[in-house]
Amino acid sequence: MTQSSSLGCACGEVSLRVEKAPIISAECCCDSCRAAVARFRTLPASRLLLGPRDASRFVLYRKDRVHFLQGTDRLAEFRLTPESKTRRVVATCCNTPVFLEFQNGHWLSLYGGLWADATLPPLELRTMTSDLPPGPALPTDVPNSRHQSVAFFIKLLGAWVGMGFRSPKLTFVKAELPR
Repeated sequence: MTQSSSLGCACGEVSLRVEKAPIISAECCCDSCRAAVARFRTLPASRLLLGPRDASRFVLYRKDRVHFLQGTDRLAEFRLTPESKTRRVVATCCNTPVFLEFQNGHWLSLYGGLWADATLPPLELRTMTSDLPPGPALPTDVPNSRHQSVAFFIKLLGAWVGMGFRSPKLTFVKAELPR
């Protein structure tokens, strides 16, 4: 797996580096991710984020392995509701989705669009497939979990143990996307 990768938004104003292997590489099929993408599509010059199965592609990394190099002043958060426990963060310079963060989480779910296709870590699983509308059968190339699987949570727990049970706060995202 990649030891270090340089990533960034579409225009290059926001850049970051990830170190070591990700926790997991997944597609999320939940209603919330699809609702957030619908909102992102209304932004000027937005990029298509849903794949052919209406899934958001994420690569999950421990927070201590993600380093923002420039452009943090261009990041803005979006929450589906004011009470949401998750925030999605977008580079406002070009409206590139950058990451999803769970409140008090020790990891970041980086949007797969930050990687060039050839360097995107291979897909390991699909999660929350129970939220997908009826349609064609999902491919069987990776596990298709109806909800978050036990194996998914074990990987997250293992990462948390590796971080000494810390959950770093990202305080540099100060702006909000207008509703």
